[in-house]
Amino acid sequence: MQVNETLNDGLKRGYTILLTAAELEAKVKEKLVEAQPEIEMKGFRKGKVPLALLKKQFGPRLLGEAMQESIDGALSTHLEESGDRPAMQPAVTMTNENWKEGDDVEVAVSYETLPEVPEVDFSAISLTRLTVAADDASIQEALDNLASTALNFEDRKKGSKAKDGDQVVIDFVGKVDGEAFEGGSAEDYPLVLGSNSFIPGFEDGLIGVKEGDEKDVDVSFPDDYQAPNLAGKAAVFTCTVKAVKEPKPAEINDELAKQYGAEDLEGLKTQIADRLAAEYTGAARAVAKRALLDALDKAVSFELPPSLVEAEASQIAHQLWHEENPDVQGHDHAKVEPTEEHNRLAVRRVKLGLLLAEIGQKAEVQVTDQEMTQAILNQARQYRGQERQFFEFVQQNAQARQQIQAPLFEDKVIDHVFSLAKAEEKAATKEELQAAVEALEEE
Repeated sequence: MQVNETLNDGLKRGYTILLTAAELEAKVKEKLVEAQPEIEMKGFRKGKVPLALLKKQFGPRLLGEAMQESIDGALSTHLEESGDRPAMQPAVTMTNENWKEGDDVEVAVSYETLPEVPEVDFSAISLTRLTVAADDASIQEALDNLASTALNFEDRKKGSKAKDGDQVVIDFVGKVDGEAFEGGSAEDYPLVLGSNSFIPGFEDGLIGVKEGDEKDVDVSFPDDYQAPNLAGKAAVFTCTVKAVKEPKPAEINDELAKQYGAEDLEGLKTQIADRLAAEYTGAARAVAKRALLDALDKAVSFELPPSLVEAEASQIAHQLWHEENPDVQGHDHAKVEPTEEHNRLAVRRVKLGLLLAEIGQKAEVQVTDQEMTQAILNQARQYRGQERQFFEFVQQNAQARQQIQAPLFEDKVIDHVFSLAKAEEKAATKEELQAAVEALEEE
């Protein structure tokens, strides 16, 4: 078998592979001899079927197998010897289209090889890592937010009119065409005005009512209402107002703490402090990671495979288009052409992706089975009631596993580089950290 180079331009490579008819015939015969002992055929004992008869019956299928295995083997050997690492699956095409049995086989192979990635002097990279403490003011602010969420409602002064955000306690009867309908009545129902828990227009119709009022509220059910017998129909709800209550934040005490799963107020403060510390640490890491990636981007320069950049730019353009057109669920829309900005971002992503992969390989960074399992379980929780099906899908789908593994690997490589770079910790306020995070989103 002959492998001849036809193209060597930058990262582009081209070769022809010639598989002679004699080599192919020998490969087929080898397969027939290997299978002969196990084959039974009418009129012959097991293992005694003549090769000529086996070739007549199984030859065409084995010929295709032999051809594919020979070409794959030649390409694999070539890549091993040359050290080339194709950026994408090599394109393999048969050049003698009118091939027939007995002819030599010639195929053309083309691919872009991954570039040599230069070494990086990590000690020359200087970073500033912000640190923010969960101070008393932040903890108190979080407590105040929890208290405002856990509202209590107290009776307003008799004769007060209901406002948006108030709770009204009502009896109501709903009618369509003068007839009460199932599920349209209730007594002592506590309704918070502005909660949008009833059909559109109902809560607005109760703004301004007072305790003791009786009011008819005219509304129309939405066209897509879940009950078909009511969808799109006009209705009248006769409401009797039994109380008007105003919202009052819950007291910050042990009872509030128990509502959020803590034993007492001090325990709740500890939980809040831990949560804030984790949030601040995560945000600070995101800021430092961007700074590190910017530094790595500037530190090295090397040729990138055009096919990878084009594929990445197309993916970016496609993803952003769907974010701008959320109503379009399918992918049968017109082709989205990448812009100059998409291409610029694609160059950065491909460059950093190849660089981090090289760093990780040289540092022998590995994602453990335990880390993968935990990550899969974390994602499975997003599919409540279908966790088992999601877990099994990922276990059986290599691409899905790769999508979960890739960010884990990247984070471990980033942590490796953090450990080698010069990093200075700087105390910052919550506001300064927030500003740094917002700056990332603007870039």
